[in-house]
Amino acid sequence: MTYKVGLLGLGTVGSGVAKIFQDPKGRHPLLPDIEIARVGVRSLNKQRDVAIASNIVTDDLESIVNDPAIDIVVEVIGGIEPAKSLILRAIANGKHVVTANKAVIARHGNEIFSASKQKGVYVMLEAAACGGIPVIQALKQSLGGNRISELTGIVNGTTNYILSRMYFEGADFEATLAEAQKLGYAEADPTADVDGYDAADKMAILASLAFGDRIKLEDIYREGIRSITSSDIGYAKELGFTIKLLGIARRTDGNLEIRVHPTLIPLQHPLANIHGVTNAVRIAGDPIGEVVFSGPGAGAGATASAVVADIINVVAALKSVPNHINQLMGCSHEHYAKIAPIENTVTQFYARLLTHDKPGVIGDLGTAFGDHHVSLNAILQKNTIHDGLAEIVVVTQKVSELNFQKAIAAIRELTTLHSIPTILRVL
Repeated sequence: MTYKVGLLGLGTVGSGVAKIFQDPKGRHPLLPDIEIARVGVRSLNKQRDVAIASNIVTDDLESIVNDPAIDIVVEVIGGIEPAKSLILRAIANGKHVVTANKAVIARHGNEIFSASKQKGVYVMLEAAACGGIPVIQALKQSLGGNRISELTGIVNGTTNYILSRMYFEGADFEATLAEAQKLGYAEADPTADVDGYDAADKMAILASLAFGDRIKLEDIYREGIRSITSSDIGYAKELGFTIKLLGIARRTDGNLEIRVHPTLIPLQHPLANIHGVTNAVRIAGDPIGEVVFSGPGAGAGATASAVVADIINVVAALKSVPNHINQLMGCSHEHYAKIAPIENTVTQFYARLLTHDKPGVIGDLGTAFGDHHVSLNAILQKNTIHDGLAEIVVVTQKVSELNFQKAIAAIRELTTLHSIPTILRVL
């Protein structure tokens, strides 16, 4: 039996998927049993780098999800609409779905997975988080016997590229972002990447799978990397750290803590040496201990690899036990996780302060921190003074977010303070 695929989208990822099916030699033996029967595109006149028979290409996307001959709908058009509506229509028509759309899953996964459970079809999403790294199937299957305690990841390649260049070359953020846009690593509008929205989408998906509850995207604390300067990178390096945009999810006192923000990482940490556009996810659990997945997080090859793997898994399941859903491949949880507010977080902090160059500044800062039970682990004061200001960097010991923010509020009232350009958390 040949299983027919309807491919929605023939851009970078869709073309990559088509090329794999056009060249099956040496790949999985199930590929010859799978046929791309129809392809949906937004524009029929656009030039593409993959040859597709014109008789199977259409700009009527709904006709594909309504086609009774299609077994699996692959959605790689991106965005919220019409992707969400097409996915739900495909499910309503009893079709299995493979998607690379992290935004739709993070925002509307509850509706999509409830519909798929009711219809008894698969919704597969390996390509929706971390591209070519097989972390989603690992969380669903390979690590299924573990009690996951923490998932920490570099899940956005654009920001990792920018921060890596800043670390190695001492470049400023804006110049590095412009270079990333020129090379195609960053979009013309980089908001989703540099402000942490993309990473938050992915963490909503990964944390849901790791901890067994649905996640409301708006409950995830999020900061981007726009405030990071070459000075911060230099101070972090001097203190034995690098800076990465991290997604962090962990169990704390029965609640789930999920946050996305730039973080100082000790140089000996396994995620500290992940550079460029590479993604990496560290998972800690019982009894396995710690595992790290690393590899390309985006791009035609990485994402197409994950999409085709999902298609193969669906076909293998249908061949082995027709009309029966393999629970290891689904996302069956229905309850929402209780997310701890950021004020409850306990961590170390890095702060860079500009103060007026007057006697007693360090004492004022120490008093403000001490009054709010914030102990300091390191303090740097550079001899370099610019515009009559001194630059002071502090790293705290572990402290509650609430106490630290109270201390910062008190410091902002000091007459000796000029400004606090940067506050970062430490892993």
